[in-house]
Amino acid sequence: MIRLSALSLLGALVAAPVLAAPEAYVLDPSHSQIVFSYNHLGYSTGYGMFSGFEGKIAFDQAEPAASSVEVSFPVKTMLTGWQARFDHFMSPDFFGATDDEMVSFKSTAIEVTGEKTAKITGDLTLNGVTKSIVLDAALTQVMEHPMEKKPWAGFTGTTTLLRSDYNLGMFAPYVSDEVQVQISIEAKKAD
Repeated sequence: MIRLSALSLLGALVAAPVLAAPEAYVLDPSHSQIVFSYNHLGYSTGYGMFSGFEGKIAFDQAEPAASSVEVSFPVKTMLTGWQARFDHFMSPDFFGATDDEMVSFKSTAIEVTGEKTAKITGDLTLNGVTKSIVLDAALTQVMEHPMEKKPWAGFTGTTTLLRSDYNLGMFAPYVSDEVQVQISIEAKKAD
């Protein structure tokens, strides 16, 4: 009887479907952006952007909660649209950033909330401070890229950060402490 049970178990394991592991994707720096906005004295909304950065995603389309993401980029790649504003953001009033100072995000958990949505929890390191944040994320599309002829994926995400959490709260509350962050990325399957 024991021998029959062992054979039955072995047969069941062989017949069981093979679970797919997450597949490696790399960000397409030419089509990935992080846009941030903040209120300026109640008069206007200021915008800035990070673009051209690289990162990697371990993407499990069958089980998205098993996926992960990791991104980092130099603070000085920030685009503000006005050199004087960029210079002020890089001054000791805000970042006081060195050439090698990085912003990084590494996911720690993914909670699937819908067919194409999830909450991605991760560690954001900004201005030398690391805090856990949550991104409201959505999968926009997964398919073969029509020009590149390889698997491609698109994602969006949003979150709200407090500048003061990262020792960047100068001039708050006149310049809003809250910063809205919108993320749009494309990633290609790694070779």
